[in-house]
Order: sequence, then C-alpha cells, then structure tokens
Amino acid sequence: MSSRKTLANAIRVLSMDAVQKANSGHPGAPMGMADIAEVLYNDFMRHNPANPDWSDRDRFVMSNGHGSMLAYSVLHLTGYDVTIEDLKNFRQLHSKTPGHPEHGYAPGIETTTGPLGQGVSNAVGMAIAERALAAEFNRDDFNIVNHFTYVFMGDGCMMEGISHEACSLAGTLGLGKLIAFWDDNGISIDGKVEGWFLDDTAKRFEAYGWHVVEVDGHDPDSIKIAIEAARAITAKPSLICCKTIIGYGSPNKAGGHACHGAPLGEEEVALARIELNWEHPAFEVPEEVYQGWDHRRAGQVQEDSWIQKFEAYREAHPELAAEFERRINRELPQSWEEEARAFIAELDEAAETKATRQASLAAIEAYSPLLPELFGGSADLGGSNGTEWSGFKPMRAESPAANYINYGVREFGMSAILNGITLHGGFIPFGATFLVFSDYARNALRMAALMKIQSIFVYTHDSIGLGEDGPTHQAVEQIPSLRLMPNMQVWRPCDTVETAISWKAAIERRDGPSCLVFSRQGLKHQSRTAEQIEAIARGGYVLRDCEGTPDAIIIATGSEVELVMAACESEALENRKVRVVSMPSTSVFDSQPEEYRDSVLPPDVTARIAVEAAVTAGWHKYVGSGGIVIGMDTFGESAPAKELFAYFGFTVGKVVEAVNSFAESD
Repeated sequence: MSSRKTLANAIRVLSMDAVQKANSGHPGAPMGMADIAEVLYNDFMRHNPANPDWSDRDRFVMSNGHGSMLAYSVLHLTGYDVTIEDLKNFRQLHSKTPGHPEHGYAPGIETTTGPLGQGVSNAVGMAIAERALAAEFNRDDFNIVNHFTYVFMGDGCMMEGISHEACSLAGTLGLGKLIAFWDDNGISIDGKVEGWFLDDTAKRFEAYGWHVVEVDGHDPDSIKIAIEAARAITAKPSLICCKTIIGYGSPNKAGGHACHGAPLGEEEVALARIELNWEHPAFEVPEEVYQGWDHRRAGQVQEDSWIQKFEAYREAHPELAAEFERRINRELPQSWEEEARAFIAELDEAAETKATRQASLAAIEAYSPLLPELFGGSADLGGSNGTEWSGFKPMRAESPAANYINYGVREFGMSAILNGITLHGGFIPFGATFLVFSDYARNALRMAALMKIQSIFVYTHDSIGLGEDGPTHQAVEQIPSLRLMPNMQVWRPCDTVETAISWKAAIERRDGPSCLVFSRQGLKHQSRTAEQIEAIARGGYVLRDCEGTPDAIIIATGSEVELVMAACESEALENRKVRVVSMPSTSVFDSQPEEYRDSVLPPDVTARIAVEAAVTAGWHKYVGSGGIVIGMDTFGESAPAKELFAYFGFTVGKVVEAVNSFAESD
C-alpha cells in the first residue's frame, strides 16, 4: 500500500510533467496543495467517477483555477474518464484539460474557474442550494440531500473583492456544509505577497462568522483532524488555513514565485523527481499508486447506498420523489406551457399600463406556483426590483427552508453565487439589481455565458427613465454592452405581455443565461393579434404594419416602443406607410431563419430607423449605413424622466423628423 506522501506525490509529478510538456501552466499550486487534496479525496469525498452527475455527490471547486492540473490529476487518479493522454494534452486545442478548469470539458469539473474569487463564490451558491434543497425534500430518516461543498482557494482569491462579498454572506447564512481550504503559501505572480497582502485572514473570516483553524498543509494527520472538526460544526462554514510551500518538491524553485506560473524546466523536473523519491518517467504512475487512489468501487457503493435510500423515500413519499427527480432532471411541469400561455392571454386582455418591473413581479407571481424551483434574490433592492413576490421565503441562518436570498449590497457576489446555485441543480435562480450595477457583476455574467448555464439576471431602472437619481444611476451603455457578450440573451420588453414572454423564454432556456431588463416608469400596453403574441418569442416581430411596401421601418425596444407607436399614429405621419418592429431581444431575433428575419426587415426597404434610450452602438447592423439611430452617446442628467426624454431627443417630433428625412432624400 502506497504511503500518503507517495499518493500526494503522484499529483505533484503529473502536474509538473503536464505543465512541462505544454510549456505553459502553473505547477506551484498543485505541488503545494497535493497533500490537502490527497486527504480530502481519500478520506472524505463522496463521489462516483462512473456518474459525475450523481445529485448527492460532494462538490469540489478549485477556485484558484490556475492550479487546474491538481484537479485533472485527481480526476485521472480516482477513476474518472480523464486519461493519461488527456493529461499529456494539457492546454492543447479541444482537449479535456484546458488551462483553467472549464465546466463541460472534463467530467467532474463542477464550474469554470480562473478569474480569482469566483470559484469560492460559486461554492457559496452550491452550499446555499444544498441547504435549501435539503430543507424542502428531506424527511425523517430520509436525508436524500446531504452533501458537502469543498473549495480550494489561493491568496489571489482572498485579495479579490468578490471573496469578501460571498464569504461574508456565507457566514451570515451559517452555511455549515461549506468547507474552504486556503493555500497560504505567501506567493503570487509578483513575488512574496507580504508587500501587498498583510490581512489577518483568519480573524477576517472569524469576523464573518466562520469556523477557522490553521494547520500545516503538508501534515496529513493535521489536515484530517481539521476536516473532521469542520464537518462536525454544522452552524458555520469553515476555513482551514493551510500553511504550504508553493512548488513543494522542487529543490530550487519551491517557495518562490518562479514556480507559480511557468514550467519548472527539464533540469528542475528531474531534480524534483529525486527530491520526491519518484523513480518513474514522465506520465507513468505505478499500479499500487493507482490502487491507492482508485475510487470507482467505493464511489459506486456510495451511490448505490443513496439509490437504495431514495427508493425507500419514493415508496414513503412518492409525490416528493417525483418532484425531486423532475427538478434534478431540469424538466418543466407538464402543465407549464398551457398555464403560462393562459397567463399571457390574461395579460393581453387586461391591457394594463404598467412599469415592466411591476409586470415582471406579476410574471413571478404567476409562474412561481407552477415552478417551485424558482429561487430569487436581490442586491438590497427587492422592493425596487419587484422580486419580492407574495410567496417569497428569504433564507436565514435559522431558517434554511427558502426560495430567496437577500444578497445585501453585493452585486458581483450575488451573480457568482447564483451561478453556483444553477450549477448545483434543483433550482432556476435569478438575482436582481439596477441595470447600471450590472457593471459591478459583469465578469460573473461572462462566466455564466461561457459555461452556458441558465442563470437569470434581472435588471430594472433601465435608462434615463430612472430620472432624478442622475447619470450615476442611469444606464446608458449597459444594454448594448451586454448584447455584445457571446451566448447572453438580453430581453428588453415594452409592456406586460412582452415581459411575461421574456420571463417564459428565460425559464425555458437550457443553454445559456438571460438578462431581463425592465423599466421604472409605466409603459402602455400594445394591442396585438394572437399571431403577433406568438412572434414575440422570436426576439423581433412586426407590431404595426402598413399596406404595401413600407416607406420606412422603425425598430424599437422597451419604453421607446410606446414612443414610436405614438409617432406613427400622429397626424404628422398619417400619409406615410410606416412599419414598427418591436425587438425585445436582438440575439434571439438574429438566431431566427433568414426567411423570417427578411419578412420582418425586408432587405429592399433601406429606410430604417432604430430608437432606443441607450448608446447607438450595435443598431447600424439593423438599419444599415444609410439608416438613422435615435439614441444617446452621452451620459444622462439629473431631472424628472419626462424632461430627460425630451432633452435627449426621444420625442414624437424627432421620430417624425427621421421618417420624413427619407422622403426628402428621395
């Protein structure tokens, strides 16, 4: 039987060999944290390499994602479908082993990490999801949701502000199933961190309400005792501060920044093999070491035991079991489509003038009874965002049964946490704030889009329509910039019906995140046919048409749809043939077949105008080089909304002038 040190050394040599072969990567963190990983995986982790998606597995997140070769090495050694060839292809095109852990590439990678601090924030979300799901589904003698979330962190994670946001909230909520390991090696890319990072991290986490213990990160016995203690403390998350040597085993580079983000070099790799007493060539692991790591049989036993428990649970609680499986399988209820359509029809009949943030709340009220998996939250703006529906239950340390998080003023943390909730499974989460503060959260949105996960980001107060709070709070450039993000669907609806359909689209989407952008001010209901209502889900459609070929086409979104409709119905344009296209989602419209897009925007009609209270970038794609964009390429001002719209040129007269300019040019 191989010793613990030999098992840990397998991680070290595979990591330094893969980085050396790629001539790129970060060997230091995997070599420094190998002992911690060995104890965690061989003594505590519940997981099944044959089924990486087993719902009650423990979650492992490598927040210091530059140390990805540790994760890949452990997956390979424990029996996942990560081969030695995959390790040899580290950082190569289309490999399972990219430079940072990427969700969806190698089995067993729970989330994409790399931007430091987001992994631990995702882990907070996973622990929140475990806690809420357990409170909802567990019954006496049937703990079918009962797993831990473990996360490795580096100094960089500690320095990034998002870790303060997420870890503070984790302590407030008392997430006892969350256990973090801090790789306290004192080194970052620029050298010894003492020149720029002197926080008393242990006291900081104690102040958050965490259980904190400090250990020698190279002493397996101390690590094991610390993990056992952390698992026993159920009312607090735990931080195990592990004093380690970066690049442990490298005789000349250990303990310094030279091994942080660069290969050791062939000569140093050879010397490290001697130092570690590893007599085998590159990428060769002896059979007894594989046997010491192999978790396939034990993992299958762990899952089989859970399956047996779940079958007994199904017999005792058949409806709960069926609901749990539906949720874990990400299936919508059979009645969803019919009831959602009925709600939309009711909205159309009611024809209310309402701010779309209020229309959003109405949609949540209607959809939440159908979808108990809706899990909401807001960054200290619940009332303003319209996210506190009548059935919302905020999570508190003493109240784990919840479907809502009061995130406090933590927009970035909120967004990364809800990504973790999404990744965990069992919920469709959304988090809300003012649109202008999406800038605080942007990198978490990018990660959701990169991972192609179903996080829903709700943004209100979408323009200068915010009014008196002024340019610091008025979103101008945010909508166009969000539209630039690959795989992000941005919806900016114009009334109650479009709002409900945008929510429906986000709920049904399975291959990426959505931004739902809503107004502060009331917006008039637009009359539509049944065919037009169906077309809303296509992202853009003809809201008002004319006979024959249009003299001009006006494209608008959100609050500006009401404006252009008023212009078209004015006497000034009564002799002009104008088509109005409402385009609540440009990316969804772009994904439609060319035939449909051309039916909405006929190529032979080049007299086109786009109207949106935002910067003009992006609209010339639709109006062409000869088209007109009525927008604003400046910041806003502080004044009542009506005055601002007039001041910045969002008026009936401006739209009429634009339409008539095409007649003059003819």
